[in-house]
Amino acid sequence: MAGTSSGYYVPHGSHWPIIGSVGLTCLLVGFAAFLQGMGWGPYSMVAGAVILAVMIFGWLGTVIGEGVRGLYNQQVDTSFRWGMIWFIFSEVMFFAAFFGALFYARILSVPWLGGADVATNQLIWHGVSLNWPTAGPGNAGMEFEPMAAWPLPTLNTLILLSSGLTITIAHHALKAGQRAKLVLFMVFTVLLGAGFLGLQATEYTEAWTHMNLTLSTGIYGSTFFMLTGFHGMHVFIGTIMLIVITLRCLKGHFSPDGHFGFEAVAWYWHFVDVVWLGLYIFVYVLA
Repeated sequence: MAGTSSGYYVPHGSHWPIIGSVGLTCLLVGFAAFLQGMGWGPYSMVAGAVILAVMIFGWLGTVIGEGVRGLYNQQVDTSFRWGMIWFIFSEVMFFAAFFGALFYARILSVPWLGGADVATNQLIWHGVSLNWPTAGPGNAGMEFEPMAAWPLPTLNTLILLSSGLTITIAHHALKAGQRAKLVLFMVFTVLLGAGFLGLQATEYTEAWTHMNLTLSTGIYGSTFFMLTGFHGMHVFIGTIMLIVITLRCLKGHFSPDGHFGFEAVAWYWHFVDVVWLGLYIFVYVLA
């Protein structure tokens, strides 16, 4: 086991992996029980989520402490960068699957079932005419209002694009050694992230209470909430990451030449921005 910056740092035995395994088990078992209508399912899910949160903050706190003590060298930094690159790639594939589901439903399934293929329409859904957005053949009579691009989604687009600009300015300030400017623009980025979440919560409330747009609104409702909901979860996680990085900036953890923790969060935030642009175009504008 190496403990100096001259060698590749190998950490000591850690208890965090087993804690994370326990948390994941509680979460997944609780979710399965919830789907089966068992009363204890939600409690197991909450317990698992709490355990996972403790694991994430504890494990990352350990890594931060090791970095602050100078235990990592350039080779470790390279390993971290490749790890973050592959993590973001996995997230790209995650959202690609959901965009693929939207594409399949909108471009292939709905026209196929709704009359473009006459033989299919006669055999499966005789006389049904479907046009996107739709709740699906089984909910042909369901009335709902699709979510328009204006005003909330457009405002949220401007907010996220602005947050990408502010975190970039903060990054340049960090590399220039301008600590006050760095902290100021990180605070702006955190506020913009929180503002996005607030407007999305308002959008969801409007959808459920006034537009009859819920998870039960057939294929349109499920794809809408699947895509925007998972993106909102990523924004929530990213905002927490931004808060942690801002606090670390206040404590002077980063230097102009050594700040991968900052860069990793900036990469993640830019990824969230790009995914939202895809959502804005394909879920809202072209709905």
